[in-house]
Amino acid sequence: MTTARPLDAEAILTATEAVLRRHGPEKATVRDVARALGVSHASVYRHFPSKAALREAVTRRFISRAHEGLGPLARDTRLAPPDRVRAWLTALFTCKRNMTCEDPELFATHRILVAEHRAAATDHVADLLEQLSGIITDGVRTGDFAPTDPTATARTLFDATMAYHHPAHAPEWQLPETEAALQSVCTLLIAGLTARD
Repeated sequence: MTTARPLDAEAILTATEAVLRRHGPEKATVRDVARALGVSHASVYRHFPSKAALREAVTRRFISRAHEGLGPLARDTRLAPPDRVRAWLTALFTCKRNMTCEDPELFATHRILVAEHRAAATDHVADLLEQLSGIITDGVRTGDFAPTDPTATARTLFDATMAYHHPAHAPEWQLPETEAALQSVCTLLIAGLTARD
């Protein structure tokens, strides 16, 4: 049996997401993915050595795709660092909220997979903290922020806004007052970072 396009990792990951939606993470198998692609399960294993490796790759892909705009925003020096902190935290919240609205089944599956593959989540958080630390470093350099340890401060900002990006708080993200509450928190946090005479 042959597929319409060459079998590659991206095709397998796309098919795996569809299978996960259809069967759920508890029942989805590599054989289901292979069947959806019209190939043998051995063909899938040539790209991913195990079911766990395939599921971790899907998890990393989903996380990366959902947050792909954050990196460029963190590096956008056209925005002053205080504005960039606010824009980045708001964008992170928007990404998370959109994930729950646009594809709730995949979001639910994603939560299960992240619990299985903690390394993917740990790497993702480290990347987010590095982006936020970069903004703070720029702010200290420009004098917009008081001298501080950018790494520790990034962690503090991230933790202080946990209610707006941790999946445990997802039910609250649809409430009409949530975004305004985030903006109030951002105002307070940015005021704490701002350099004073």
